[in-house]
Amino acid sequence: IAGCIELEEKLKFMYGLEHCEVVPNIDEGALPLRTLGTAGARYIRQLIENATFDLIGIGHGRTLAAAIDMLPSVPANDVKFVSLLGGLTRRFAASPFDVIHKLAERTGVEAYVMPVPFFANTIKDKRVLESQYGVSDVIEMARRAKLYVAGIGEVDRKSFIATAQMVDDQDTEAVIKSGACAEILGHFFKADGAHVPNAVSDRAMGPRIEDLQSHKIVALAGGTSKTQAVRAILASGLLFGLITDEATARRLANEKPGREPGKKNGKTASG
Repeated sequence: IAGCIELEEKLKFMYGLEHCEVVPNIDEGALPLRTLGTAGARYIRQLIENATFDLIGIGHGRTLAAAIDMLPSVPANDVKFVSLLGGLTRRFAASPFDVIHKLAERTGVEAYVMPVPFFANTIKDKRVLESQYGVSDVIEMARRAKLYVAGIGEVDRKSFIATAQMVDDQDTEAVIKSGACAEILGHFFKADGAHVPNAVSDRAMGPRIEDLQSHKIVALAGGTSKTQAVRAILASGLLFGLITDEATARRLANEKPGREPGKKNGKTASG
């Protein structure tokens, strides 16, 4: 435990985080879902019980799905949840990693769904979908949420968005060629934290990059396969908080950050 606390403080300083939780590994592998799921479930339960935020935006993915699976039934009368991303695949099949429905079941409160694909086929299709009654309301509600809880994805042919059929092979190759190595809420980033605008993220049914820059984002992420991606998102300066496993935290703490220590979006962490 003492080692985890030390890592938390080091990561806060290195990347300008306001919140950091490092939990001991209880399982191993490229993606320690049991460890991360337990930590994520505890954090979400704390958010519900403390009711610090009355509206919380939720992403999706394997790690967040594991957290909701481990979340006990807990009433959340003072908190509402809204989906930040489209939850359908390119085939319009429901993604098993769209967590908003199960979150509503566990908490018994209203959870607002984005009933559209994660990525629209074209920018024109995206505009049409965004203008639909109900969808536009959910998008506006997501922008009003003060806190976003999200996963972090790696960029390769085995990534979540590729294997879950959120994008096709051509889109995957285009993002890889752009030099991106990390994804969060439909936006892509290089290893040094630089945002990579591209035609794929332009079609994402999710928050704008301006929304990511103006909101508090807590990421639940870790594992050997995602260390580079997590480091890239940390280097972007977008994160308010990070929840990760001890093994990943040690790898992150032993690497130089992609920007000046103690800074966040060009400001001190306290600013």
